[in-house]
Amino acid sequence: MTRRAKRFEPDHRAVHRTARVGELIRRIVAESLEELDDDRLAMVSVTGVDVDRDLHRAVVWFTSLDDNEEADRAIVEAFSEHARELRRNVGDQTRLRRTPELVFRADTVLRSAQRIEKILDGTADPESR
Repeated sequence: MTRRAKRFEPDHRAVHRTARVGELIRRIVAESLEELDDDRLAMVSVTGVDVDRDLHRAVVWFTSLDDNEEADRAIVEAFSEHARELRRNVGDQTRLRRTPELVFRADTVLRSAQRIEKILDGTADPESR
């Protein structure tokens, strides 16, 4: 009997694992934020974490009450200053062979949704369109 070549099928276990690891990292980073003494991170929420399949890198998505790009840059800078400590916390609280590098990005989905909603309602400034 000859074996036919098996078509490529995604490894669903790997997808579920990265999702579980991402959620675990999100919880650890969110809890660690409470312990950091940095005013720039006072009103920041971690909304999600996307982990690469090989677990080398994790993108941490955040939102804040400040609704502008300048505030987002200051928050990314603050996260960058504390990245080593946050990564160490993740490494201490997980049983991963390699702790992923943490990359921080502003989650602008909510901000965009609010802007679209205002445009649809007709309440947005003509200048902000």
